Amino acid sequence: MYELVFDKDLCLHCSTQACLTRCQYIEIDKETARKEILKIARGEDSFVLHDCATCYACEEYCTSGNHPFYLIAEKQESLGIPPVPRPLIQRAVNIGVPFRGRPEINEVNGPVLNMGAFSEYMPLIQGRLFEGLAVISTDERKMFHYFCQLMYLHYGRSSLIKERLPGIIETIAKHRPTEVVCFHDECYGAYTSYCEAYGIDVPFKPVHFYEYLYNRLLELKDMIRPVGLKVAYQRPCSSRLSPDKHVFVRRIFDLIGAESVKREFVDGNALCCAGAIEGQRREGSRKRAAEQQKRNIEDMKKAGAEICVFNCPACFQTLGGMVAGNGIKPIHMSDLCRLAINETPAGWR
Repeated sequence: MYELVFDKDLCLHCSTQACLTRCQYIEIDKETARKEILKIARGEDSFVLHDCATCYACEEYCTSGNHPFYLIAEKQESLGIPPVPRPLIQRAVNIGVPFRGRPEINEVNGPVLNMGAFSEYMPLIQGRLFEGLAVISTDERKMFHYFCQLMYLHYGRSSLIKERLPGIIETIAKHRPTEVVCFHDECYGAYTSYCEAYGIDVPFKPVHFYEYLYNRLLELKDMIRPVGLKVAYQRPCSSRLSPDKHVFVRRIFDLIGAESVKREFVDGNALCCAGAIEGQRREGSRKRAAEQQKRNIEDMKKAGAEICVFNCPACFQTLGGMVAGNGIKPIHMSDLCRLAINETPAGWR
């Protein structure tokens, strides 16, 4: 069984306890934060395990390179503290089962785009940006052979990820890709951050979707016409697992002539979509989620954003309608990039 690499001494001697003191959903001072994270590391109960919004941000905030959120998810499971109601957990567990049937393996011997569980988002993978790029994804039979399973962190089920993820990696490797472009931040985070933390071998090179888009745009630079739009970016929680790749958001905007508006809730201070908080169904959780979503959208409006850019499908499903209802057009990053090379995405006006 794969075990989490977590160093309690790093927490004991940390001067900031930033993993918890910077948390936007739990009010906690430095000394209390140290006490609570050490309790969790010892396998003891803590209010943090009950109040965690599962936004992943503590993974980015940790100044020691430790893995506080992976630890929290582990202890939620071992202590029987479900982040969401148990029926929702069981439903989610049953949905994403891989290997119910055999995947058709075609050797690629080149780069491949892994859409994971998001085959319905294939319309986003159109045009010159994706010419010649092979794609693997959940098929029409809902066979989840390429679904990284990391979403189960939101459900406090780390054991399920450790059970399924190695087989998924093995299946991807059978295609013999030179590199695997990850459509979703969560997949990239799985193959880099999570696998590193648990000692799971990854025999291929993962590439972040935004890094791929940026490099492809550079190849098509002569075709770019500035979009001239004021944009706000909805940073997904899984982006916290690969903060070094977040720089490509700004690089893409600069390259295509999109103006990133000045916001309060941006970059390290970004608010998640609150979809996970809605699902908790604890007393006040829906009100808490609604308040957060309102703050987030009001911040976009105040900054003068004309469009809100998404990549995570869950964020788009949760916030897209609300954003549109406030006069800000929601759009996926790949579609924004297509606009810059004079390709009009479906539904764009």
